[in-house]
Amino acid sequence: MQYYPFYMHNWSIQSAAPQHFGVLLFEGFSNHCLANTIEPLRAANMISGKPLYEWKFLSLDRHPVTSSSGLQVTPHATLATASGGPLIVMPSYGFLNHGGWRTLAALRSAAKRFSPLVGMDTGSWLLAEAGLLDQYQATIHWEELTNFAERFPEVDAQRERFIEDRDRITCSGAMAAFDLILHLIARDRGQALALEVAQLFMTRDSARSHARGASPKSRVVNRALAVMQEHLEEPLTIKDVASRVGRTQKSLESRMLADLGATPQKVYGRLRLNLARKLVSETDIPVSEIALRCGYLNPSAMTRAFKSEFGATPRELRQ
Repeated sequence: MQYYPFYMHNWSIQSAAPQHFGVLLFEGFSNHCLANTIEPLRAANMISGKPLYEWKFLSLDRHPVTSSSGLQVTPHATLATASGGPLIVMPSYGFLNHGGWRTLAALRSAAKRFSPLVGMDTGSWLLAEAGLLDQYQATIHWEELTNFAERFPEVDAQRERFIEDRDRITCSGAMAAFDLILHLIARDRGQALALEVAQLFMTRDSARSHARGASPKSRVVNRALAVMQEHLEEPLTIKDVASRVGRTQKSLESRMLADLGATPQKVYGRLRLNLARKLVSETDIPVSEIALRCGYLNPSAMTRAFKSEFGATPRELRQ
């Protein structure tokens, strides 16, 4: 089991305060890992229309940093001059060459200015070498897990996609990085936003990352979400949705409340309104026709639901 601190699954969390990430890059970092970390945050900002997340690329000396595939990134600042919320440590390839005293001293100092510390991919190795994972559960890229466990016996090494243990987060690789960021978005900003980010990137299991892993029960939620997504213009009853995923309505309601913090009715309504917002923002289709495409026979009913969910009417959003 992945270790998670207990928290309630909230469907929607209203918070205007942006969260500041520092992303510490080393020579040989993974483009894939970086993109899977930053792009969901960018998407959350775009979807919400608010600067929920800000980030700075950091290095030890502010010289441009080159990825394993040749992408060069010019840092915004040095680690020594930066502070904020989470610090993501991202060495990826060649991580053993980055563990000198200078790096370790810089990480120990940064631990006083950032929280939590996040070891992405092989970043867990550097955090452990700096003594910053002692007595914590942690994971690392699975190719390095055995060596990691032997090298750092004071760390409780686990074979998981990602682990959040108090003020330390560790993640096994690039694909898991996307899951981790969705988990953080869901925890801090609500399941509704995380679900919408997941759908934007067309993930196969939209609820997986923020529903405590791909358990059989969570797969039921994912199947229900897929059924709902396929029937936005002509919505099904919740009883029909439950039947199509082999569950009773009561069972599906219980599972969605546990995984997403909302009833199937609430989730289905948000999916339809997400489509409406996309059509309002990206097309010139009349609102009356958008209402029909999103399963509303009455445009006024959609407008009321739209304003309740997004704080503005479709016409106000277009203006």
